Amino acid sequence: MISRRKLLGTAAGATALAALPGVLLPPTAAARSRQQWRGDRSENGWSIRPSEIRDFHISGAGGLKARLHPLAAPVLLHIARRWHYEVLPLDEGGEKVLGHTADREVGAPFESNHLSGSAIALRPAAFPLSGTEPLWPHQDTIVRDILLDCAGTVVWGGDLTPTKISHFHLAVRPGDRKLARVAAALDPATREAAPDAPPQAGAGADPATPGRRARARGLQRAQQG
Repeated sequence: MISRRKLLGTAAGATALAALPGVLLPPTAAARSRQQWRGDRSENGWSIRPSEIRDFHISGAGGLKARLHPLAAPVLLHIARRWHYEVLPLDEGGEKVLGHTADREVGAPFESNHLSGSAIALRPAAFPLSGTEPLWPHQDTIVRDILLDCAGTVVWGGDLTPTKISHFHLAVRPGDRKLARVAAALDPATREAAPDAPPQAGAGADPATPGRRARARGLQRAQQG
């Protein structure tokens, strides 16, 4: 039996091969045509202002950092923390985390959200744009539960076309009241300052319970239209 670790290594290896001159991959694995993003805002409406980007530690992930917009960071870091502990470790494998980038070459419009620091990609080498490597069913359930924590403020690349399982971006703009509420609920720093606050979203909740799964499926249907 081929282990998932070996499968992920193979996927990462295929991505590395794609960068070598003269190496051609099958059409399903080949990189899509990439274009330059020329706007002053990313696809989700966030302004592209590199001076506002900051480095943030991902708790428990071996010192890994993500470069993000401060208003997007609490929600995107929550996604990264849960992915690391419940889906796949972020401190293993090749390219681990991609937050902000100044590279304006995108393979899909939603990748422009990295330019504004309002997107994060987790293990992007293993799960590239239009990749064919799926999550296992229990991992997919966890991701749906993470999205439920985010209460509709985040879009997952697994629901987009072309797909990119590693990708998450903010679906609301800066200043959105719902984003502020969700960010406050998910930010550990906020919770340390308010120890009597209700339990953090996702903390102690069982993603497999019927009620929580039903809510996650309802959010999925709403976001997929």
